[in-house]
Amino acid sequence: MQRLRRFVIACLTCVATSTAQSQSDLDSPKYQEVFYSSGNLRIQAYLYKPDGDGPFPAVIYNHGTRDGRERASFPFPHVGRMLTRASYAVLVPERRGYGKSDGEIWWQEVGQDQSKVILRLQAETDDVLAGAEYLRTLPYVDKNRLAVMGWSFGGVVTMLATTRSTAFVAAVDQAGGALTWDGNSHMRGALIAAAEKSATPTLFMVAKNDRTTSSITTLADIFKKRNIPHQLVIYEPFTPSQAGRAAPGHAIFSSQGASLWEHDVLEFLGRHLK
Repeated sequence: MQRLRRFVIACLTCVATSTAQSQSDLDSPKYQEVFYSSGNLRIQAYLYKPDGDGPFPAVIYNHGTRDGRERASFPFPHVGRMLTRASYAVLVPERRGYGKSDGEIWWQEVGQDQSKVILRLQAETDDVLAGAEYLRTLPYVDKNRLAVMGWSFGGVVTMLATTRSTAFVAAVDQAGGALTWDGNSHMRGALIAAAEKSATPTLFMVAKNDRTTSSITTLADIFKKRNIPHQLVIYEPFTPSQAGRAAPGHAIFSSQGASLWEHDVLEFLGRHLK
């Protein structure tokens, strides 16, 4: 597990840097900091609302890991801006152990046991499903048009959420599990099981020079065999401005690469939510 943590830290150094830089943008959209309950935990989230009264379709965006910066605030303004401009409400939860949310940091809970990674992400999925229930309480949100989206571990949580709730009419998996697919059989098994169960139309996205493309292509193949609506996009190799020691393509889903995938996300969500 220490090896896994070192790898994730190396790969996400450029991600954390680019995210922090994006938050200083002068045109960052306004958001409301909110808190909601997930079981006995208090979860922090950032809520973006488009102009107008709605009702608006809504998207839950799930972040990835950020070792060493777990308790910093990351509202992902580039995602908020992208989606609110297209008239989506957006909820960005700080899942348990992140930001001001209750709960233990993931690697402290998991320790050396790789099998506990999925157990932890299933628990974080509880926070996402509770977020969907919170969105249902907002008068300007269309309760019948909810989507879920996530990057890296957030992509894993996204896939798990679609197997546990029928609330979502669309999903976007951005390189979910790409950093851990090759080294964690429990991760592979859980994602394959999710693909074999989910009935949610899903956009699968990955760059050619991520750690692996298999965590995405394998799931897309299962969706294809099951005749579940989906789309697979494999991007050309991506080089971030501050590349880590491995998997530079993983950073395509940071703010640095957003212009490359924005159209694909909006087109897919528009097809299923509008």
